[in-house]
Amino acid sequence: MIDTTGTFMEPSFEAYFYRQIELWGEEKQRSLQDKKVAIIGCGGLGCSLGVSLGSSGIGEFHLVDFDKVSAHNIHRQIAFKEGDEGRLKAHLLAEIMEDRCSYTKVYPHCKKFEDFVEQDSENIKLDLIIDATDNLEVRGKIDKFAKERGIPWIYGSVEEFHGHVCFFDKSSFDAFKITNQSPKGIAAPIVMFIASLQANLALRYLVGLPIKKDLLYYARFDKEGDLVVDKFGMP
Repeated sequence: MIDTTGTFMEPSFEAYFYRQIELWGEEKQRSLQDKKVAIIGCGGLGCSLGVSLGSSGIGEFHLVDFDKVSAHNIHRQIAFKEGDEGRLKAHLLAEIMEDRCSYTKVYPHCKKFEDFVEQDSENIKLDLIIDATDNLEVRGKIDKFAKERGIPWIYGSVEEFHGHVCFFDKSSFDAFKITNQSPKGIAAPIVMFIASLQANLALRYLVGLPIKKDLLYYARFDKEGDLVVDKFGMP
């Protein structure tokens, strides 16, 4: 917001979050300021999560990713643009999130998840972890860490024209067989769609609205091109 002298004026809390306050009330909106969320991975899903949740009013984020931006990332990793190649993804996404919203603080951890757990996580009291990786082995480690700390986490994966989302609470990720699989092709819209499902689950949980836990959503296009969402209870 710019005043008549051309000076930047930070918008008030009520003005910035006006439409969300209309949705669930000011008390719930202000409660988000006390929440701490970790996003593991700052690629396709992580960028979409950072952009959507970063301006939601959540008070603190921790972004974990050791990777740097490459040219082939940019088409689906919506926080990045041409010229960002070679920059650390977590640093860049943190800058973008803080630039978009003065009501959030974002801490980049430019390292592997295992190193974050060992070196940085002890003094961070997280309310929620969101998986934005593309690695089943790392997701298994997220599940183990989350269960040890008593923190719920939201799994997300995407490939070709389909994707999975699950809010893990009591169920174990062990139901997924940990294998090495070469990634297939992907386009930006399905990445954003899956990240949107994750973000909606995250926000509803953090403001205290009901969600279905330990239920796997499988979104896909069938042979006729119809969007289908299957649901499976996790063991």
